[in-house]
Amino acid sequence: MDRTEENHFKRILIATDGSKNAKRAASYGVNLAKIASAEVHALYVISTQHAVTTRTVKGWSEGFEECLTNKGRVAIDDVEKLGKEAGVKVKPAFLKGIPAVKILEYAQENNIDLVVMGTQGFTGIKKFLIGSVAEKVVRHSRIPVMVIR
Repeated sequence: MDRTEENHFKRILIATDGSKNAKRAASYGVNLAKIASAEVHALYVISTQHAVTTRTVKGWSEGFEECLTNKGRVAIDDVEKLGKEAGVKVKPAFLKGIPAVKILEYAQENNIDLVVMGTQGFTGIKKFLIGSVAEKVVRHSRIPVMVIR
């Protein structure tokens, strides 16, 4: 078989947070999955990066986590809808932790061939202070990562 005819993408991970950029990335990822006859894994990570500050107000952290869980369900539903319209199988996944770490762990544990995600496009001092999930995933991933701006 000619190397150019090989299908390298059997499992595509779409990491989503429900944002406008993540929705654009999901569209790209689902379309690529359709072309490659690949399976999509739609992942939403409930971030615990700032859990220390959310614990300071009693009861607030549970409500905040519930809000993030609901937001995640909507984000995953959006990817599943795109998949259904394209005839692509979508496997939903929800994790809790530091988003970049969980995305990388999920990709490795599930033999993902490509990660597709959006970026918020932070620049300057904000990017330096906060860093971006996409940048961390790109920097540490052992598999290809497609970042949609």
